Amino acid sequence: MSDVSLGIGIDFGTTNSAAAVFDGEAVTLVHLEHGETIMPSATYIDRELQTLTGQGAIDRYIQDNTGRTVELIPEVIGETSQFVEHGDSENLAPVETVSQKIYGASVIDSGLQGRLFRGTKRLLGDRRVRRLMVFDHPFRLVALITPILLHVRQALNEAVGPIGGGHLGHPVNFEGRDQFHNKTALTRLAEAYKYAGVEDQRFYPEPIAAAVSFLNANPGVVGELLFTLDFGGGTLDFCVLRRRGLHFDVVTTHGIALGGDHIDQRLFRELLFPLLGKGERWRRRGMDREIETLFPFEDYEDLLLNWAVTYTLNQNKYTTAVFDCIDQGGSGVQKFKRLRELISQNLSYVVFQTIKDFKAELSVRSEAVLDIPELDVEVHLTRGEFETLIADQLDLVDRALNDTLERAGLNADAIDIVLCTGGSSLIPAVRKILENHFPDRVVEHDPFTSVAAGLAIANFQSL
Repeated sequence: MSDVSLGIGIDFGTTNSAAAVFDGEAVTLVHLEHGETIMPSATYIDRELQTLTGQGAIDRYIQDNTGRTVELIPEVIGETSQFVEHGDSENLAPVETVSQKIYGASVIDSGLQGRLFRGTKRLLGDRRVRRLMVFDHPFRLVALITPILLHVRQALNEAVGPIGGGHLGHPVNFEGRDQFHNKTALTRLAEAYKYAGVEDQRFYPEPIAAAVSFLNANPGVVGELLFTLDFGGGTLDFCVLRRRGLHFDVVTTHGIALGGDHIDQRLFRELLFPLLGKGERWRRRGMDREIETLFPFEDYEDLLLNWAVTYTLNQNKYTTAVFDCIDQGGSGVQKFKRLRELISQNLSYVVFQTIKDFKAELSVRSEAVLDIPELDVEVHLTRGEFETLIADQLDLVDRALNDTLERAGLNADAIDIVLCTGGSSLIPAVRKILENHFPDRVVEHDPFTSVAAGLAIANFQSL
């Protein structure tokens, strides 16, 4: 088969990626790795600059860093030379040049086997981020995401034969600090797709793709104005469409940098930080007296919340204080033992996966247990307590929804159909926000694959 009679859609996401094909009648999701149709958007680069992608990249990262003590060595940032004479001025001894290296901060991890990059999509709109150093080699952001896109294209080739292009998803707004962030991100994304062999590129907003998928699956649905909320791992996107028979016009789109990953970090911070030593006291002997202060947990927080770099906590400047707190005994010993285990066994990724499952459980039950046996942690939480923890983030959802309606020049009563998609749209409190604005008009549609499906359908319709 070739792509002449097939629509091709590629959804490169912040957290996960998917691809689909459409033959005019049915959508088929492509198996990207190990028989799965959803693949983590991750790249791992080892010291030989060989790459792995997807779940294999994450597995390799965990394997390489579990139980590994991090040793940072000084980085050479320059070199000076000076002349040194031997003997006295009368004997004219030869002059030697002695070089002396200039060292910077201790930033080189001498035992690091590879670098893991995930969520790189969030950096594409930031013009200040041009290159990242990987084992003394400068890698452009484009080079870090190209292996993922190449893997997806190769999977498509295996499934349907050689493809030259397709519809490619993008958020309404990429993250960035200036008015050019969307242009910057799309330029970089286009270059990466080109290197991956996807030459015919048709970029398409992700929430509109989800709407296309829904309308194709529900041809008899009644209503003129369709409102879509797409709440994924990295972004929250909206669109309003006005249907015209079998076609539609885009009334408006809107998007903010809020996703499921932000909610996961909030749960980690609120539920687990107090069980890992936050708020405990640290006693140690000074020159002439014992010193007692709060444990400096703030030094650990950012690294704990970003699992791809949590392993860097396994160095003396962080672990010494933890061991001190364990040795001194007291009520906080168990908490610091958990922190020690999390650091030494590189368990942050495991913790975040457990949090995702816990969050999903709260979407279908009124109460759930965050059970992490590796840390001897068992936290019971009701759905109401969960909603209280993320109340400010839910307020952002509500505010962005109202902003979208204002941009469209519409009130909520004018909307006929409300579509919610994306993994975070399954949170009941998000659904409640939609129901409050649009009672009895909210429908759910393929939360994890609707964007890829809609891209493939839109691509077929453009052939």
